[in-house]
Parts: sequence; C-alpha cells; structure tokens
Amino acid sequence: MPGGRRWRGGRHCPGRAVRMLEPVLLLLLHHGPAHGYTLLERLDEFGLGGPDPSVVYRALRDMEDAEWVTSAWDEKESQGPPRRVYHLTAQGDEALSAWVRNLEEARGAIDHLLGAYRRHMEEGQGEHHKKGEGR
Repeated sequence: MPGGRRWRGGRHCPGRAVRMLEPVLLLLLHHGPAHGYTLLERLDEFGLGGPDPSVVYRALRDMEDAEWVTSAWDEKESQGPPRRVYHLTAQGDEALSAWVRNLEEARGAIDHLLGAYRRHMEEGQGEHHKKGEGR
C-alpha cells in the first residue's frame, strides 16, 4: 500500500484519514483561553498525547495565520517567564463547526463501510473467507 505505515511484521496500516490535531485544539480553546503547555497536556484526552511540542506549536501558529486563534503574552499569571495564551476567534468557532460537520460525514461513511464489511464477512464466501481464523 503506497504511503501506508507498516505494522510490525510487515503488514501495512493506512495513515490517519483525518488530521485531528486542529479540531481538538479548536475544541479545547472553545472552552476558554489556554497556554500552549495546557493544550499539550489535554491532548491525551483525545488520544493525541505525546506529540512533539513543536508540531502543536506549529499548528497553533498556522491557526493564528488563518485567524482561527489569537495569542498574547501572559506576564501576570505565570510564576516564571511570560507564556503565550491562545484565544479562539469567531473564525475559529466557524472552523470548528465545519470540522465537526466533516467529521460527522466521515463517521457516516466509515460506519457504512464497516457495516458492509461485517455483512460481507458474515456471508463467508470468496477466497479471503477462511473459516476459523477469527475474523
């Protein structure tokens, strides 16, 4: 499978169909302004824990360029050096709504594909249906 990721043992695994970092960051900021470090910590709630922080900060900068978020230095709230605080904009709120609509459409297509696959596998016909292999 070109462009796919390999599981151990040489089998392919397709990459994520949907980039989830941007909508998750937008949703977290929908709850209220946050420091980048706080956003990094909360990504784990969505199964996105452990990304390279530079990837997250790059996404935040890109979203700032798109005017989905704004940021400002917070010199009062931190005990150490000032930290950047990110805020959702009206455009970011619209972008989040669009992401949610797209994800709902994708979920419908995925559910349809999975249902068709399960029905097909239950029929048990064809060369790839080997009984007793736990499919």
